[in-house]
Amino acid sequence: MPAVANHWGLQSADDNERIRIRAVLSPTPSKLIGRSPSFLHALGLMERMAHYETPVLIQGETGTGKELAARAIHYLSARREGPFVPLNCGALPESLIESELFGCERGAFTDAKQARSGLVAAAEGGTLFLDELDSLPPRAQVSLLRFLQDYRYRPVGGARECTGDVRIIAAASPRLNDLLSIGAFRDDLAFRLNVLLLEMPPLRERAGDARILADHFIARHARQYGQPLRRLHAQSLKWLEAYPWPGNVRELDNRVQRALLLSDAEELHLEPSADPAARIEVADSHDDSIHAFNEARERAMQRFERDYLRRLMHATDGNVTHAARLAGKERRSLGKLLKKHGIKDDLLVAPLFPTSDA
Repeated sequence: MPAVANHWGLQSADDNERIRIRAVLSPTPSKLIGRSPSFLHALGLMERMAHYETPVLIQGETGTGKELAARAIHYLSARREGPFVPLNCGALPESLIESELFGCERGAFTDAKQARSGLVAAAEGGTLFLDELDSLPPRAQVSLLRFLQDYRYRPVGGARECTGDVRIIAAASPRLNDLLSIGAFRDDLAFRLNVLLLEMPPLRERAGDARILADHFIARHARQYGQPLRRLHAQSLKWLEAYPWPGNVRELDNRVQRALLLSDAEELHLEPSADPAARIEVADSHDDSIHAFNEARERAMQRFERDYLRRLMHATDGNVTHAARLAGKERRSLGKLLKKHGIKDDLLVAPLFPTSDA
């Protein structure tokens, strides 16, 4: 089957396995790339969802490409000429989200020096993307639910009613299901948004895609930084498929970028074999000594915590708040664990990869 270029930006095809690598083109240089069945299934759903005006809820772990998926749906839709307006629901205080969405009249609150329109108006004729929906405060949930009923709204402090011609796409982490189960997120709002559900598969469930993505990131960053194009070490190729990728595609991109910048070797190492903690763990795992049950269990728990925390913090680039959200722990509790294992900022930015092919 010959390679065909179409609106997906189809790049190649395998005559024997009939595997296609499709990339969704958008105004950004980033692309959705892969060939695993689960990933191609998600791409197919994006293409179908683009034909309809109904809300879309995209769920997936951090780093799986939820915003890229939202952009793909937008730019494949009839609204492609309209704006794509993103809002990070977790980045604004509760008191400002309503005015950010719907605008405000002059004097509506202390800092409202003049009337201004909101993001719904800014997305007119296009798509409003609500990222980190699971961080949306309760009061804003009520306002958004009311808007989704008939797409009519009033700016904060205003009496005039406006109509918004926008499509809503929202993205949430798996944490949303936990919030719904304990009543911390409105189920009626979830029903309104979950007309079309798109689940982005984690990288660990996308067999073979880690290699394709690593090659893509090597080529992209080599061009970006004026570096020679290099290949992955054979050991890294095996490690790519075995590693669970808690930070998914974003973590892989970060590892490739760091390896490329910090190594002069002809072959790149991605596995954290230069990490002192990793070497300690390897040594511990080959310890044939038999210890008392409680001592052995404690040793295993300490190794697990140390390894998990290091991978978690590297995946989130040392952002404790993001790491706590990913781990499903309170920020203070995670901070105590980091302190317990002596994981500090200077360790988080230390080189993870060997600087030679030794």
